[in-house]
Amino acid sequence: MRNVWTIFRKELDSYFVSPIAYILLLIFGLLGGYLFWTSLDRFLNVGMEMQMRGQMFPMSINEYIVRPVLGTISVLGLFFIPMITMRLFAEEKRTGTIELLVTSPIRDLEVIVGKWMAAMLLYSCMLFFTALHFAFLFKYGNPDWKPIVVNYLGLLLQAGAFLAIGTFISTLTKNQIVAGAVTFGVILLLWLLSWVSEYETATWARVLSYMSVITHFESFGRGVIDSKDVIFYLTVIFLGLFFTARSLESLRWRS
Repeated sequence: MRNVWTIFRKELDSYFVSPIAYILLLIFGLLGGYLFWTSLDRFLNVGMEMQMRGQMFPMSINEYIVRPVLGTISVLGLFFIPMITMRLFAEEKRTGTIELLVTSPIRDLEVIVGKWMAAMLLYSCMLFFTALHFAFLFKYGNPDWKPIVVNYLGLLLQAGAFLAIGTFISTLTKNQIVAGAVTFGVILLLWLLSWVSEYETATWARVLSYMSVITHFESFGRGVIDSKDVIFYLTVIFLGLFFTARSLESLRWRS
């Protein structure tokens, strides 16, 4: 556990000693703020129109603001997560420190988990900035907090799966741009697999649709925790880290 903590601290420091973390946090925060305020403005405009028409049925803050904002934020992860993971091992290979890493007494699993946890924490910080906007809703409105918590749980599980995939891909090349581009392509493919079921009902289409990450985020978006969706994301995380371990093991043997 001490080695995991050491790798975790080293990787986290590498994010914040460079502009990477600050730029990602700034851009993600600005985009999250824009999404929140445009959704809030739409909510207020619709409410005023309903009052002018004499329609007085209640409007759900969760449906009009929380769910659309967090659903769009899950899409933003497709673009930001490759930028987080592309340097995890590719930078080590480019600078030549990967040989020192794989021949050190630290186990591969400790290295992988430490780096993955650092990436998870950075992305969690990015999500935290979006959560600050919802504090405004609790001060002036009465949203249901449970669906918000479930949505964020889904975002973290989805991010964990994407980060595990990106971590594995980062071990395959020493070029950060290539690692980021391939990671984006893979997670975008996993996102788009759900489209197959819209025009095809065969068994293979249903299987592909089930493998889509967006299919398993839908229940979280509704504020429902479904065990099959949790198991799916945990399985992707496990497989991503498992293949990363096998990739590092091959590097160790070649060293």
